[in-house]
Amino acid sequence: MNKIKCECGHINPEGTVLCEACGKPVEGNQHIDGNDGKKLLNMRYDGSARRSQTYQKSIIDKIWSFFSSVKVGVWLIVLALIASIFGTIFPQEQFIPQDAVSRDPAIFYEDRYGIWGLMYYQLGFHHMYSSYWFITLIALIGISLVICSLDRFVPLFRALRNQKPKKHKKFLSRQRLYSESINVDDSDVDKLVQGLKNSRYKITEEDGQILAEKGRFSRWGPYVNHIGLIIILIAAILRTTPIMFTEEYMWVREGEQRVIPGTNNQYYIENKDFILETHDQNDERFQEAFLKEEEIASNFQTDVVVYEAKNADVVGAEPELEPILEHSIKMNNPAKFDKYTLYQQGYQLNEFDNMSFHIHEADDSEEKSLGDFTINLSNPESVYELDSGFRVELTNYYPDYIMTENGNPASETDFPRNPAFVVTVYPPDSEEGEVSFLGIGRNIDATGENQYKVAIDDVEFRDVSGIAVSSDRTLPYFFVGAMIFMIGVIQGMYWQHRRVWINKQKGNTLLLAAHTNKNWHGIKRDIEKAVADTNITMVEDQQEIDE
Repeated sequence: MNKIKCECGHINPEGTVLCEACGKPVEGNQHIDGNDGKKLLNMRYDGSARRSQTYQKSIIDKIWSFFSSVKVGVWLIVLALIASIFGTIFPQEQFIPQDAVSRDPAIFYEDRYGIWGLMYYQLGFHHMYSSYWFITLIALIGISLVICSLDRFVPLFRALRNQKPKKHKKFLSRQRLYSESINVDDSDVDKLVQGLKNSRYKITEEDGQILAEKGRFSRWGPYVNHIGLIIILIAAILRTTPIMFTEEYMWVREGEQRVIPGTNNQYYIENKDFILETHDQNDERFQEAFLKEEEIASNFQTDVVVYEAKNADVVGAEPELEPILEHSIKMNNPAKFDKYTLYQQGYQLNEFDNMSFHIHEADDSEEKSLGDFTINLSNPESVYELDSGFRVELTNYYPDYIMTENGNPASETDFPRNPAFVVTVYPPDSEEGEVSFLGIGRNIDATGENQYKVAIDDVEFRDVSGIAVSSDRTLPYFFVGAMIFMIGVIQGMYWQHRRVWINKQKGNTLLLAAHTNKNWHGIKRDIEKAVADTNITMVEDQQEIDE
């Protein structure tokens, strides 16, 4: 690597624009920061040597230069924003409504949105934020942020750390704020220095030359922003992994106790009661809505008990459940335990729970009961032994009965929404059974010669709660990243890096120059107060003169 030696004796890295020690412009490198042909120096990175502007030979150099470009970073962000917009046109796969015709994306999008939904699905937009190309785009933004930061931070840190009070006249005269004063004695310089001290400038003196500086930490604000954004991007990528983020949906019936999905059989939930409250139909505020809906829910909640299985790791063992939480889950009032959150997201009213039947003789108009039995529709038994000696076998059970195009009975879902049965009734002391088909509004004698019939006595209903189970371990990372980002914003927005160089020349001539990364009015006001009552000439704004 070629080194650049300045006339002041300092050895600068290749690609340096302004000497890190005295600030003299390095001939032949002024085009790098756009200083050639201009009166004022570009002080954004203090003329430090940036790798992206220096090395362009190897493939590594070219990749580094590509990702260090601010334009590339901006375009990557724009592409991510455009992709995010497309991801919100229709609901993502995990947000397909529970009451949809089918939760299969291949069916849902075309059925609900027609040709546009089909295109949306075929282009893969239905799982936009977990797709490999979107994650790759987010990763590229993170890589761009890292390289942009390193490409600028390291050389800028080195330049600011090595800066010296004594500066070359070319450096001083090409600052935006500059003045030359003659016949300046030491007392005037002391007053100037004391005035800057009173404005909280840190004074550094070397060989009679002086540097007054304050607010250097504000220069690191953008890089603190980058750190916060990088943490947020890492959290976004981790959120696509099941270790850091899971989201499940479960139906829990009143009185039912079942394992919570996504918890590795460690936690169980019991639905104690479901409560639905509706608005008054006479309330004038909801009259338009009542024209479309018979009832409008004002509140729906599920009273639950959450249990922890103490022996969840023991294969085949019955779980020993210990209650750890009792909670009423409502909209915007979820139940939280361990790293999981339970949300109330849906409900179904009046699902079949139990159906009671009795047996009577087929020709008995009074349908006198010869025995009765009850079928638990969620957990039916295969055989029912009646006290009267009858035996009933449940040959087939269709929880959600439909008739297929081929004329065969089937069940559309596993939920007891339209239960139907094929039962075989065995009279006492008989091995010849009679087959019947039972359902809501159906009682069919399979042979037409049955001596006994089975009739429905009673039906019990229960409500079902739709509970969303979410576990998001990335939230602390998002929070930390956002806090760091805001610290960087405040750091760079409310403070400025101000520097004032006071260099003595021969013949009692004093060169005064100043630079700040923003708020030029503030630094001019500081200098104006400091030079008051002295023979030192107030700096002139050369930028304004050029204009």
